[in-house]
Amino acid sequence: MHVVILSGSTVGSKTKTAMSVIEAKLRNQYDHLIVDMIDLKDYQLVFSDGRHYLDYDGDTVYVTEKIMQADLIFIGTPIFQASIPGTLKNIFDLLPTHAFKEKVVGLVVTAGSQKHYLVVEQQLKPILSYMKAIVSSQYVFIEERDFHFQTIVNDDVQFRLQALVEDTLLLKDSYNEMRQKLEAKYDF
Repeated sequence: MHVVILSGSTVGSKTKTAMSVIEAKLRNQYDHLIVDMIDLKDYQLVFSDGRHYLDYDGDTVYVTEKIMQADLIFIGTPIFQASIPGTLKNIFDLLPTHAFKEKVVGLVVTAGSQKHYLVVEQQLKPILSYMKAIVSSQYVFIEERDFHFQTIVNDDVQFRLQALVEDTLLLKDSYNEMRQKLEAKYDF
C-alpha cells in the first residue's frame, strides 16, 4: 500500500512537525507500507491553470503524480486567516475532480485558535468529499500551545496521532475488503 503524507504549507514549522510524527509512526510500525513525505516547502509548484495534471512538468507533475498513485493520504494543514492555505488549495485545483476516489484520507490540522476547527468541517471536508475521498471521521487538531521548539509536548496529541494512523489504516483495510466482496459478486 502506498501512503503519501502531505504537509500542505510553505511557511511555518508546526504542520511539518506533526506530519513528521505521522511519518515516523508509519515507518516504524508498518514496514510493509511505501511511504512518501511531501512537504510543499521543498517543491516549486505552479498555479493551476486548468490543464490536466500530467500536462504540467517539474515539481508540479511529480507531486500530483505521487498523490494520484497513493492509496492512503495524510494531509496536514495549518489554518491561516480562518482558511486553508492557498498552497494546499492549489494542490486540490491541480488534481482532477475524482482524484481521491477510493483513497482514504486522514487529516491533521494546526491552528492558533480552538475555533478554527470549523475550517476543517466547513472547508476542507467538503472539498475532499467533492473529490470523492473517504475521509477518516476523526482528525487531529493541534493548537499552538501543544508545541515547544518544533516538538509536540502534549502527550494527548501524541496519542491522538497514533490513533489517527491506526484508524485510517483500518478504514482503508475495511474499504478494500468491502470492495473485494462487491467485486466478487460479478462473474467476469
